[in-house]
Amino acid sequence: MSAGLLAFLIAASASLLLTVPVRALAIRVGMVDLPGPRKVHLKPIPLLGGLAIYGGVMLAILIVFDGPARAQVIGIVSGSTLVAVVGFLDDRGWLHHQIKLFAAMPLAAVILLLSGIHAQVFSLVIRGSLGYWMDAALTILWVVGITASFSILDHMDGLCAGVAAMASVFFTMIAYLNGQTLVATLAASVLGAAAGFLRWNFKPAKIFMGDGGAMFLGFLMATLALKLRLDHSSSLATWLAPVLILGATIFDTTLVTISRSRRGLLPFATPGKDHSAHRLANLGLGQRGAVLTIYLVGALSGGAAILVTYLSNRAAAFVGLAVVLAMLLAIAWLERAPYEKQEHKPGA
Repeated sequence: MSAGLLAFLIAASASLLLTVPVRALAIRVGMVDLPGPRKVHLKPIPLLGGLAIYGGVMLAILIVFDGPARAQVIGIVSGSTLVAVVGFLDDRGWLHHQIKLFAAMPLAAVILLLSGIHAQVFSLVIRGSLGYWMDAALTILWVVGITASFSILDHMDGLCAGVAAMASVFFTMIAYLNGQTLVATLAASVLGAAAGFLRWNFKPAKIFMGDGGAMFLGFLMATLALKLRLDHSSSLATWLAPVLILGATIFDTTLVTISRSRRGLLPFATPGKDHSAHRLANLGLGQRGAVLTIYLVGALSGGAAILVTYLSNRAAAFVGLAVVLAMLLAIAWLERAPYEKQEHKPGA
């Protein structure tokens, strides 16, 4: 059995089974998400589901990865654990919400940098320390942005876990095709953990992953993108493919950022029912239909990611521009769709 398949099976089984006692624990300690004007659920739902996802991924790493491989993922494990713990504390109400965005996420990105994981964009064209420091800044921005995007994506049953699972499919495939066993195995473990949790989280959800789980998945998605290497593809595809794989969450974050900024709101500090899934549901798709549509967006953008790995720079640029144009047209269309407009209440 290949390492990737074994990691998937271990993570899926662990996440599936751990969710049951984790749900009971959340109820016992009172960690439940109460209904509210900015929520789509109508009854209290236990949180802490991210603990099962975390356990699934970590168990897969512990069992499947041997000594040298474990040493390579120490930074990933440390950074992901940091954001998960901070997310769980925030779910409990023990931390100010800004600590996540301005402290925990940047610090987790620095941990990656110290472990040798960073973007390779500017250093390809700018030699010396300047290129490295520009890539370091890009790494921090990327990790914070993607981690935060998953944090705000967890607003509908099955959405965040499903988007992460879909992206993990393409990270696994592309890494495997490029001989990156470690990256493929790590992505397969994330896929398994997210898929196992979906058994309990797809509508009607019996448990939510909470910010701890969403931030954990977001950090791992950002890390997989940084670790992915396409040695036999065009230079443009090396950074365009990871961006396309995460197209669904980038699209949603771009939509709410543009929409909220136009209304004078802070995009990451004023949550509400104005995400793409909310708007699609209001157009008649319902919650399940909206979530499945976002899955489809992830599948299409992931397919585009595979495509660009086989194209020249010029052809890859054409695909990238076509995707950006499609996203902008979709944003313009969804901006006209019905949604509940929120008032400026930071941290609410």
